[in-house]
Amino acid sequence: MTCTVLLELKVKPECVKDTIEGLGALLPSTRTYPGCIEVYAHQNQDDPTNIVAIEVWESRQAYEKYFAWRTETGVIGQLANWVAAPPSIRYFDKKA
Repeated sequence: MTCTVLLELKVKPECVKDTIEGLGALLPSTRTYPGCIEVYAHQNQDDPTNIVAIEVWESRQAYEKYFAWRTETGVIGQLANWVAAPPSIRYFDKKA
């Protein structure tokens, strides 16, 4: 069963452009990571500092392995410089 992951970021106002550009550079390699079905970043129309990555993975375990890899490569550390609060990561199963 697939797992939908919502990664929600509250970005510092001065870092919105860098965050969007950074995600744009990172997501192509995410899409080729084993277990990734699709991932796109979305910016809130009413609050540009709110960015959500909507991701579909083969399993939660596949996502967790990917996230560990991104942490090891330093990407998560870079992301931490752009956000005003820790990211929210939620996992969902499709039911209907």
